[in-house]
Amino acid sequence: MDQLWLVAWKSVLIFIVLVILTRLIGKKLLSQMTYFDFVVGITIGTISATYITIAVKGMWVLISPVLMTFLTVLLGYITTKSLTTRKILEGEPVVVMQNGKILEKNMLKLRYHIDDLEMQLRDKGVFDFGQVEFAILEPHGQLSVLKKSQFNPVTPKDLNLSTGYQGLASEIIKDGQILKQNLKQNNLTLDWLYQKLREQNINDVSSVFYASLNTDGSLYVDLRDDSLKYVQKVED
Repeated sequence: MDQLWLVAWKSVLIFIVLVILTRLIGKKLLSQMTYFDFVVGITIGTISATYITIAVKGMWVLISPVLMTFLTVLLGYITTKSLTTRKILEGEPVVVMQNGKILEKNMLKLRYHIDDLEMQLRDKGVFDFGQVEFAILEPHGQLSVLKKSQFNPVTPKDLNLSTGYQGLASEIIKDGQILKQNLKQNNLTLDWLYQKLREQNINDVSSVFYASLNTDGSLYVDLRDDSLKYVQKVED
């Protein structure tokens, strides 16, 4: 029982310390880790694990990951139920840009520098700061960007154009296997599928790597051995 008590209180202590350190490190670590952030994170985890494994002997040490998993699930449940706890542990969204202007004080509080902002704006397809109406750093480190209305792309609604329904494609064949349940859900038969495949000169289902039914009724098919004349290379 001494070992059980030892591994229990040490695991709880390390869990609390890790939660506090993660909160102090802030959103930057969650959004874009640098090499230094990565090394620090690994070092903290290693020291924490060593603190438990040195003192606990034998199979008792295996209780630690089980207990930490339970505490993680419990903490997730608590943050779901309690807004106050969620704000304390996860933080709140923070505006870092407004009307094209950078809010340096808010960025300083987050330890979020201009390079991070530039990188995440580029990731959103924004290369001109003047196009940004609002940029908000979310609790988990993602940057949400609202462009000024004049820089938003034109949609069919803006042009008063009617559009057809566009939903999720339904998988029909995966790795040469027909997903009969998906066929049934779409009120389709095997005969219909075979007919569609024959229209594309495909007589063997096993040669199909992936096939899906689009919402317009068309069947997308990709074969296992596609023969392309040229394969584009990304590297220089």
